[in-house]
Amino acid sequence: MAREVKGSFGPLVGAIDQGTSSTRFMVFAAGTSELITFHQIAFKSKLPREGWVEQDPKELLSTVNECIAKTVENLKGLEISAADIVATGLTNQRETTVVWDSKTGEPLYNTIVWNDARTTVTVDQMIAKAPGSSADYLKPLCGLPISTYFSALKLRWLLDNVASVKKAVEEKRCLFGTVDSWLIWNLTGGTDGGLHITDVTNASRTMLMNIHTLQWDASICKFFNIPMDILPEIRSSSEIYGYLRDGPLKGLPISGCLGDQQAALVGQLCFKQGQAKNTYGTGCFLLYNTGTNIVQSQHGLLTTVGYKFGPKSPAVYALEGSVAVAGASATWLRDNMGILQDVAETETLASSVEDTADVYFVPAFSGLFAPYWRKDARGALCGLTHYTRKAHIVRAALESICFQTRDILEAMNKDSGIPLSLLQVDGGMTSNNLMMQLQADLVGIKVGELRNNLHSYEPNFNWHLILVRPSMAETTALGAAMAAGSAEGIGVWDLARETPETVGSDHFHPSVSEDERDIRYAKWKMAIKRSLGWHEEQPKSMPDERYRLLSSVPGALFVFSSFISLVVAKYLSKPS
Repeated sequence: MAREVKGSFGPLVGAIDQGTSSTRFMVFAAGTSELITFHQIAFKSKLPREGWVEQDPKELLSTVNECIAKTVENLKGLEISAADIVATGLTNQRETTVVWDSKTGEPLYNTIVWNDARTTVTVDQMIAKAPGSSADYLKPLCGLPISTYFSALKLRWLLDNVASVKKAVEEKRCLFGTVDSWLIWNLTGGTDGGLHITDVTNASRTMLMNIHTLQWDASICKFFNIPMDILPEIRSSSEIYGYLRDGPLKGLPISGCLGDQQAALVGQLCFKQGQAKNTYGTGCFLLYNTGTNIVQSQHGLLTTVGYKFGPKSPAVYALEGSVAVAGASATWLRDNMGILQDVAETETLASSVEDTADVYFVPAFSGLFAPYWRKDARGALCGLTHYTRKAHIVRAALESICFQTRDILEAMNKDSGIPLSLLQVDGGMTSNNLMMQLQADLVGIKVGELRNNLHSYEPNFNWHLILVRPSMAETTALGAAMAAGSAEGIGVWDLARETPETVGSDHFHPSVSEDERDIRYAKWKMAIKRSLGWHEEQPKSMPDERYRLLSSVPGALFVFSSFISLVVAKYLSKPS
C-alpha cells in the first residue's frame, strides 16, 4: 500500500513493526513524520491447548523480510529511491518469548506469546518460593509482579518442560530473547555473527532486568534459576546496533528498538512527566510518563522503562496499566461465536442499539491483568434477558474495553496524585468513533484538579478526561522510526522540535452525566466480581495417552475379577 504521490521527501526512515497479529514495514519522511508507504502481512497464532498461545518464530522473520521487500517495490512505484532510507527502527510485541539454537539458528520451540496462560503452576511455585508468598516480592527490583504475563515465567516453563531447550542450555548453545532479539540476531547475520541484543524497554518486560541498574539482575536470575549466559546484551533504545545483512536494504543501519507500547509513547510525543497515551490493539496498554523517577505502584500498575535515547542518556520511566483483551474480544466474537462476519462490522452493529440493555461483558479469557492480577478470573457475560440481541453483546464488548481503561486510570490517579486531563490514544481500534465516544463517556471520575506537581492534589473537583486521537494513527511504528532517525550517527530526526499539539486532531468529550457514568461503572464492578475464582488449576503435568490407558487398568481389573468371582460362585453353588 502506498501514497498516491511521487517525488523526493528528503531522508526517509524505516520501521519494522512486528505485532501480535501482523507484521509491517513502514517508511516515514524524517522532516515531516509523514507516512510514505508500507506493506502489512497478517498471521494467526496457534492455540494448541486451552490458554496456550504460540507463534512460529520463522514465520515472524519471513513476514519481516517480505514486508521490507514489498515496501521497497512500493517506493519504486512512487519513483522514490530506496537509497533515501538512511536507517530503520524496530518495534515488537513484548514479553513474547523465543529460544533458539545458536549453532543452527533453528527455534527450539514455538514462541510463547505474551497473553499465553500456561505458566499458572509455574507462577504458583515461584510465589510459594518468595518470602511471605508475595507476588510482589521482586517488584522493588524489576517493577513487575510474578505473573503469567512476563518472559521469565515463560522461559522457566520452557526449561522445565521442553527437553530440547534444557539440552541446548546444558550444551551452551541456547539463546533467549523477546521478539526484537530474535529478529535483530537474524537480520544482522544469524549464525554468521548475528547480534544477540535487546533494548532496555523490552528487557524491562522480562522480570530479569533491574530497573535501577538497567542490567540483568543476578539475584533475580538466581530466584528463577535462569542461566545468565543465554540472555542478550542490553542496549539503549536509540543507537546503531548493526546492519541488515541481506535483502533489498542490505547494509542499512538498525538504530532504534522499542517494545511496541513504549514506541507508541514516543510516537505520541509523551516526552514530559505526566503525559500519557493509551493503545487499543489486541490488548490495551496505558503508559504514563514519570520522567526519570521510578514510581512503584501501590494499586496494581507496573513500573517500566519508557525509553532511553542513547547510551549516555538517562532512562525515562513510566507507570503502565495492561489489559489482556481489547480488540481480541471482537476477534473472539467473530471466530468463536460467529456473531460478527468481520471485525469492521463492530461499530455499525453496536451503533444499531442505544445501549447494551444492561448487559456487561468481562473478557477475562485467560485471567485479568491490571489492576486486578487475577489469573483465576474467566470471561463473564452478565445481565442477559429475552430482549438481548447480538448488537447488545457487541456494544458490551466495546464498553468492556472502556471500563478496563477506567480501572487503570483510577489506579494511576491514586499512584501519581495527578489526574490526567488529556489522554492521547492510538491503535487500530481508535478508528471506531463509537468506541472513542464511549471511552470519553465512561472514564470521567470524581478526582482532583490537574496541577503541575505531584503534591498539589485537591479531591474536590469534578474532572472529565478529554481523548485526543492523532491524525496519523501509526504512532507505534512512528516511535520506532523516531528513535532510529535520532540516533547518534544518523541524526536526521530532531526530537526537540516535536510537540504533542502537532499530533492530536480529533477530540472526544464526555456526553453523559456523572450519575449515569458511576451507575454503569458500579455494574461493571459487579460483573468483575462474578468473573473471579472460576479457573481451577490444572495438574502440574498433563497426562499423556499411556497414562490414560494405565489409569483405566485398576477399574478393568475390578470388573474382570468381579465377573470371574460371580462365575466361580455360580459354578460352586451347583449341586454335584
